[in-house]
Amino acid sequence: MSDLEIHPVAAAVPPEPGLSQMERVTNIFSAPSKTFEDIKRGHRSWWLPFLIFAVTGYILFAAVTLKIGMAQVVDNQIHLNPKQEEKMAQQPPDAQALQKKISLYVTEGIFIANPLFVLAGIALLSLGLWGTMNFVFGGKATYGSIFAMWFFAGLPGIIKPILGTIVIFAGATPETFNIKNYAPTNVAAFLPVMETNAAVYALASSIDIVTIWTLILLGIGAATVAGVKRTSGYVAVFGWWAIFVLIGAGIAAATS
Repeated sequence: MSDLEIHPVAAAVPPEPGLSQMERVTNIFSAPSKTFEDIKRGHRSWWLPFLIFAVTGYILFAAVTLKIGMAQVVDNQIHLNPKQEEKMAQQPPDAQALQKKISLYVTEGIFIANPLFVLAGIALLSLGLWGTMNFVFGGKATYGSIFAMWFFAGLPGIIKPILGTIVIFAGATPETFNIKNYAPTNVAAFLPVMETNAAVYALASSIDIVTIWTLILLGIGAATVAGVKRTSGYVAVFGWWAIFVLIGAGIAAATS
């Protein structure tokens, strides 16, 4: 008779609800592991950080346009590159005017299309990190989880355009404004550009508190979604960063 007894079926445990977009954004600055664990569970929507990147970028664009002027930005970049300035000085006035006009359109176009560049850049970088975590460190991350993780881990980066906007409106001198290093978050921001070796300046630019903060978050996030040790995430992220820094310093030395 006992074999015929009906046993109650245990109720299915409902899946744990995911965090909201805003919760994931705020957790990045207070409890980043919660955001990365949520992404690992399959909640990979990334539209809010993407929107935040776009808005802060356009705010900086507006500040530069209103207070500095894009023509001044172009002139400054030419002046900060002695080789380019010398080469341009050897051209006739009409050729100089045409080159400056093209540079102006390119600079404005980069600002306008910045969200697309962010999207493409993160897509490409995520591919490299996904391959590193899975094939080098034996992780099990999906490309989508790495891609979403990167958007959230990169959120400290919004500090730079916000701080840059504040610096501009606080009275930055248009003639000395450097669009490539507009926020005082790295060592290079406190060095005289024209008197510093280009490779040294590039290396000093990489010693950036916001960048290091972002790299730490990327290491934690990559390790979390891949299911490996945090040290593996740090090695992967800082390893790629070191390669890019050395390449950038080499290019700066060759073109200055």
